[in-house]
Amino acid sequence: MSLKFPLIDHVLVNVNDQLDEAARQYARLGFTLTPRGHHSLGSSNHLAIFENDYLELLGYEPQNAGRVAGVWGTQQGLAGLIFKTDDADALVAPLQARGVGLMSEAPQAFHRPVELTDGTLRDARFRTLHLDLATTPSGRIFFCQHLDPDLVWHAPWQQHANGVYAVKRVVIASQDPQAASAVLARVFETSELEPIEGGLRLRTGQASVEFLTLARARAIFGTEIELGPDGADRKVGLELQTRSLQDAARVLETNGVPFERQSDGILVPASQASGVALLLVE
Repeated sequence: MSLKFPLIDHVLVNVNDQLDEAARQYARLGFTLTPRGHHSLGSSNHLAIFENDYLELLGYEPQNAGRVAGVWGTQQGLAGLIFKTDDADALVAPLQARGVGLMSEAPQAFHRPVELTDGTLRDARFRTLHLDLATTPSGRIFFCQHLDPDLVWHAPWQQHANGVYAVKRVVIASQDPQAASAVLARVFETSELEPIEGGLRLRTGQASVEFLTLARARAIFGTEIELGPDGADRKVGLELQTRSLQDAARVLETNGVPFERQSDGILVPASQASGVALLLVE
């Protein structure tokens, strides 16, 4: 992937010390979650793996609170937007050359043990490069290089009862969508993002990242969603693509999850998904 052609690698939901409850919520929504993983940095996670991207529930266990509590903020919800890269090191120079602030001069390396469904145990290794938090008030935006992608995109983990197979849209609510989108326009050599109702859109392959006013975001994802503290930008909602809205609705009804049928999909309120509004569409 080059900086001219952005692709979403995954989205990250911060659940802090509520990993057990978050895993229960997402299982009720019909997602197949990976066994709990433990990063060398101290955080722990569960993943919902799709065809080419995934959703991560990230938190920590009590013994690691001193190491990582608060690193991703104190508010539960969508806290990370992560783009694909095949070479995190190669991004540093071109990003610095175009004035993009970074959290460090070099990518961060870390790993977590992964036990596959056949009992094989290996380390999944990653290198990440984070944009400067001062330029991304909605939370972290970074690049992730997978050194062992087969340990993430493992076929038995890619089948979900709700039929979801892709992240279709990430929505960031802002009082000023133009200003909020400026950093990604610079990162991806895009002088102009696509104007849409209530904001701007960055195309990311078959998906998109949209920067919208709160009013427009609420029109899509419901009135539960809010901006961040003091009116800061906030990642508020995901549109996920499913093979069958009928199957998704059946799972939600069976598990007693409240949802709203819309003309083009199913809306799961943020209160039912660890602070993230989910719109399922075919």
